[in-house]
Amino acid sequence: MGTTTLPDTRGMSTVQSLSNHFLIAMPALSDPNFHHTATFICEHNDDGALGLVINRPLDMRLGDILDHMEIEAVHNVAAKQPVYMGGPVQNDRGFVLHEPLGDWEATLKVTDNTGITSSRDILEAIARGEGPDKSFITLGYAGWGAGQLEEELAANAWLSGPASTRIVFETPYEQRWQAAAALMGIDLNLISGDAGHA
Repeated sequence: MGTTTLPDTRGMSTVQSLSNHFLIAMPALSDPNFHHTATFICEHNDDGALGLVINRPLDMRLGDILDHMEIEAVHNVAAKQPVYMGGPVQNDRGFVLHEPLGDWEATLKVTDNTGITSSRDILEAIARGEGPDKSFITLGYAGWGAGQLEEELAANAWLSGPASTRIVFETPYEQRWQAAAALMGIDLNLISGDAGHA
């Protein structure tokens, strides 16, 4: 029996990044935080992953957050913008997924045109009607520790595929879970709720 030489992977990432991908909850995923959700992954590396659930509206509007932060909403459309439950982590903190990228105090770049910002300056700009062209506002985010997301994917809890911000910004929230799966050619109605391994 011969010996096998493994490639030297020092210095190489062991994670295939799912940044700018959707995670689509499989119908059997029963975790109440993620049942029937689509999540936009903003960052994924060896340390873990961060994403925003895109189809769980809260019973509040941006105006409620602006009032709480004592920011005057001079742009009435901004005050009416819906706020979503972005995930169970830091759900008292606001996050704005937006296009274009812009120049804000605390922005994580997702793509050359898309970022997620958690600083007050972007909310002040939105309230004045001077914010980014497109914005999606959440309280909280979804987070996974190192290797956790890979384990959940291996256990068939999620489907993953390249994201389209058109679904985040333009598709009605009730349709986002199925629309994200449809990008991969998958009809979630055809997947049994008790699906196992293929």
